[in-house]
Amino acid sequence: MKNRLLISLLVILLASCKDKTSSAKATDTEQKPLLITEKIAYSNGLKEFEEIKELNYTFNVKKGDSLVTSRSWSWKPKVDSVTFIQGEDSVSYNNLLDAEKYPEIDPKFINDQYWLLFPYHLVWDEMEYEHIKKAEAPISGNELQKLIVYYPTDVGYTPGDVYELYFDDDFVIKEWIYMPEGDTTKASPFTWEEYQDLNGMRLATRHRNKDGSFELFFTDISIE
Repeated sequence: MKNRLLISLLVILLASCKDKTSSAKATDTEQKPLLITEKIAYSNGLKEFEEIKELNYTFNVKKGDSLVTSRSWSWKPKVDSVTFIQGEDSVSYNNLLDAEKYPEIDPKFINDQYWLLFPYHLVWDEMEYEHIKKAEAPISGNELQKLIVYYPTDVGYTPGDVYELYFDDDFVIKEWIYMPEGDTTKASPFTWEEYQDLNGMRLATRHRNKDGSFELFFTDISIE
């Protein structure tokens, strides 16, 4: 998925604050309406995320009855610190400055937190998108809103990724289709379910494919 350059956008956001204007014209009524991407991000707790010091979670993948992947992360976004833990192995690094030193670990960090925090990336990342107000979700068949997200073809570990998000009127993602590098022949639909609320952060903790043979889920989630 995307690389550390996109995560640096988050650093900039967290390190900066919006200037207050003294102009009488800058009133609440004159503020621009939120983009659909912003509505999804903020409805799922982006502002609350910006206040946290540390996010911990374990990323798990199950195929059939077998757990094939389980790795844990501790991320301190305000100081760009990432700790990777898998079995007895543990590595800590600065994901803004040192990611290139860990070519086998940093892509996993990007991938795993995309599955957990994708609504926030709708604000953090460079992308183009198309909003469709009524569409049929690929797994449930329910009528939902649809957002097609197109990533640049020259950025990231997997440039040109395309996502189709299916979300309700509360801006909660219910399903998505992931197309690596925009390849429709590799399109994979997954559920977004078992949401948890962590101090206003609304996070989907489980994703399943249509027949349930593949399951991606998060455990041990905590924030400071």
